[in-house]
Amino acid sequence: MVAGPRPTQENGSCGETVGGVPALPTWLIPRRRLTDRLARAVDGPLTVVVGPAGAGKTALAVEWAHTRRPPGPLAWVTCDGRTEQPDVFWQRVAGALRSAGVEVPEVVTPGDRGLLVAGLATALSDRREPVTLVLDDFETAPSSPVADGVTRLLRHTSGVLRMVVLSRRDPPLHVRRGRLARDVTELRTADLAFDDRETAALLAQHGIDVPQQTVTALRRRTDGWAAGLRLAAMSMEKHHDPVRFVAQFTGEDEAIAGYLVEEVLDLQSPDMRRLLLATSLLESVNAELAAELAGADAGCHFAALVRENSFLYPVGEGWYRCHRMFADVLRRCLHHEEPGLVAVLHRRAAAWLDGHGRFAEAVRHLLAAGDWDQAARLVVHRLAIGQVLGVARVRLPVEETRRPCGVAPAQELEPALFTAAVAHAHGDDQTCARILEQCARLLAPLSPGLSPWESEHEARCRLTYAVIRMEVLRTRNPRQARAAAAEAEAAGLRLPHRAWTQNPEIAALILTIRGSGELRAGCLTAAEASLTAGLKAAGAAENGVLRRDCLVELALLDTLRGRFRAADELAARASRPPLPAWTTAEPSRATLHLVGAWVELARGEPGRARREVARCEGLLSGRPDTFLSEIGKLVAVLSAEMERGRFVRAPIGDAVAGARLPGAVHRTLVPACALLLGSGGVGPSAVTTIAVDGADGVSAPAERLSVREQDVLARLAQMMTNEEIAQELYLSVNTVKTHLKSVYRKLSVSRRSAAVRRARELQLL
Repeated sequence: MVAGPRPTQENGSCGETVGGVPALPTWLIPRRRLTDRLARAVDGPLTVVVGPAGAGKTALAVEWAHTRRPPGPLAWVTCDGRTEQPDVFWQRVAGALRSAGVEVPEVVTPGDRGLLVAGLATALSDRREPVTLVLDDFETAPSSPVADGVTRLLRHTSGVLRMVVLSRRDPPLHVRRGRLARDVTELRTADLAFDDRETAALLAQHGIDVPQQTVTALRRRTDGWAAGLRLAAMSMEKHHDPVRFVAQFTGEDEAIAGYLVEEVLDLQSPDMRRLLLATSLLESVNAELAAELAGADAGCHFAALVRENSFLYPVGEGWYRCHRMFADVLRRCLHHEEPGLVAVLHRRAAAWLDGHGRFAEAVRHLLAAGDWDQAARLVVHRLAIGQVLGVARVRLPVEETRRPCGVAPAQELEPALFTAAVAHAHGDDQTCARILEQCARLLAPLSPGLSPWESEHEARCRLTYAVIRMEVLRTRNPRQARAAAAEAEAAGLRLPHRAWTQNPEIAALILTIRGSGELRAGCLTAAEASLTAGLKAAGAAENGVLRRDCLVELALLDTLRGRFRAADELAARASRPPLPAWTTAEPSRATLHLVGAWVELARGEPGRARREVARCEGLLSGRPDTFLSEIGKLVAVLSAEMERGRFVRAPIGDAVAGARLPGAVHRTLVPACALLLGSGGVGPSAVTTIAVDGADGVSAPAERLSVREQDVLARLAQMMTNEEIAQELYLSVNTVKTHLKSVYRKLSVSRRSAAVRRARELQLL
């Protein structure tokens, strides 16, 4: 390792070797995965390596030239970028080829460039052995004499000349045509990005040893950009806490900013610079949005920006994302050079994005511009309060919706509603309750004498208000939550149908909270219907959070009915992809642990059940739910009884009777608990079916089904006809009918579909 400051991975070498190839630097990080690709690529006529300044293009080619065996002689030409002069260029090409041992004609007068290219092509075509020519920093303009000459040289030396072009932008060598003919191999910015192993090797070269997660964080923060990683490592050498340095490292670091301004930004034309600065505020940009922000004159340069600036990454459908660190530098320059323009650009972006269906991004830009009230109006008008509360498929980040300090409390309805939702998202329910009272006062006088537009506006406000209330009250006061859900449905009936189709999660949320409230009120059948409908609606809305809520609530319902295997399966579904990963703020986690406690009891594991209850109680300390707390206490009693082996019914009845639970829940719990304790648990794989009384219960058959009857029932569930069942079981049709009559009698049903449904409820299938 050399002492002192090191060059970046892009530049810096020590002298040259035969053919003009730079010497291998001592600081170079080996990248075999890329040199292998380059070695395979030079079997074709053209290889293009395109990446931004500092991406490691030259270093990669130098490593390949020294560690792999090129096919034949290798000539290296270092160009002058965009200022390339034809006469100088062709002198360098001819000189590099001769230095590599290739016989080429002497350079002729400037007026005979065409003859020179033809002479070079003839001399190369006469060879049996291929020749590799590397053009480093080749950035000549399209249709320039140099570009035309290189294109002709490639065309007339097919099979002999292998050209490797290193550039910051697509070279004007008919690359697209080459793609169709499969004559071009391309390595681009994403290919050149360092991976975790290479990042760790670079840091180790600077004597820096940090945990793997810190290496990954640095690599992600820099997008694997070689120069950024090298500059970060040089700064980390001087920092007493490298881990903390990485956590705070951005493109605003002085070394990074200085490098990018000097190597990239200062080289742009005024229009291109204005375009880069104006679009730096965006997460992603396309041509139309760029013109909206930078103006038509600057916007017309967007195609050139995409073509010439390899700090832009395509993300699909004409959209591009800027390199994170370069975007940081551009935003810093914009704030320094034109601070008054920042809020204006944010507002323009918000208006365009909202008009093109990118609502969440529009709200972020309004908040960044300080337009809290306008953001609130947009949220209410779009019925997108679920994105603030965190119950929609797309969520507005809570940290971006924190009301700025010094802003007066909202006096208008929409800002007040928005503020209440934000307060709840931050866990400040005291502020949320106070502002909701203010919202109720603001809503009261809206009704009389409204125009159609005003009536729809009021309905949106009332629906938003009801959604916030039912989300806040869903666990604390189920009765009021159900009332709020009814208010939301009533307000929704006053809205056009398109409002529901554009916001499908609203209907899913209403059904979910209504079902949760019905469950806690003891209306188990109604709860099952609402939650099942909510599960379907959440699936149609592609809302994983609400789907999980419904699954977990249905699992809890099954535990109350004694269907522990079904509850376990539902809980498992709630934690598997494609549903999103759990977050700490989800109230369903407490319910999930409580379901897990019941399942562990059913498996005869009281110790594990008690631990699940403890986890549930820990989560409920921050978000109380009386219903879950009471059931958790009951599970704790059951766990203690099971551990003592005192399988008696008296403590069970006392525990259930003492729980503050609805009567219907009492009626389902008593026999379920009695059976659990009476059997000491049912084992890890057994099916538990509890005989319960009441409208919501399902009575187990008084008489067991025979083995043959179970065989017939299983095929009945597969919708097989009597004839098909008879053929598969080698029975007569009359015998199948006899078995079916017996099944109907034992299950107390009279139809095939009812028999299958009852069998599923009893977990006989």
